[in-house]
Amino acid sequence: MSEADVGKPSASSDGSDRRTFFSAMAMFSGLLGGYGLFASLAARFLFPAGPAAKEWMFVAEVSAISPGAAFDFRSPAGHIISIAHLGEKAAAEDFVALSRVCPHLGCRVHWESVNNRFFCPCHNGAFDAEGNATEGPPKDARQVLARYPVKVEQGLLFIEVPLATLAQADDTDGAPEAVPYV
Repeated sequence: MSEADVGKPSASSDGSDRRTFFSAMAMFSGLLGGYGLFASLAARFLFPAGPAAKEWMFVAEVSAISPGAAFDFRSPAGHIISIAHLGEKAAAEDFVALSRVCPHLGCRVHWESVNNRFFCPCHNGAFDAEGNATEGPPKDARQVLARYPVKVEQGLLFIEVPLATLAQADDTDGAPEAVPYV
């Protein structure tokens, strides 16, 4: 070393200190991010959100739905629900509202009025009018279709469905859509 270099810090020790500092900061940031994610997931598990807000929504006039007919209803949250008029009267007990999503593979089921059942074409699964599995893989797994409450007031049919959040609203501005089919 020369006399001119005596007062200057060496380049190798300066670079080593910076490298050690940035490595420590990167490790600290990674640990903080990992533990932060774990803490947020644990908090969501330990303190779940309250139940989803539900509301009774108008579906149709009861007189417009013939016995044995079924139609689809899309809730503001995007759930597709099949509503079937199973009885001869116009009481709430004569209607059933079930999810159109098969619990086995997530395919769409449809009402077959001739066979008095909901049928899933993906794997030949069948559900009775109450949504209980009667044939195919869903029967083996004892699966059921999700059921929605219905009521009839003054000749009008209503269904209780979860409401949408702004993030879940679709292109139809959250308006329900009823599409009749037989």
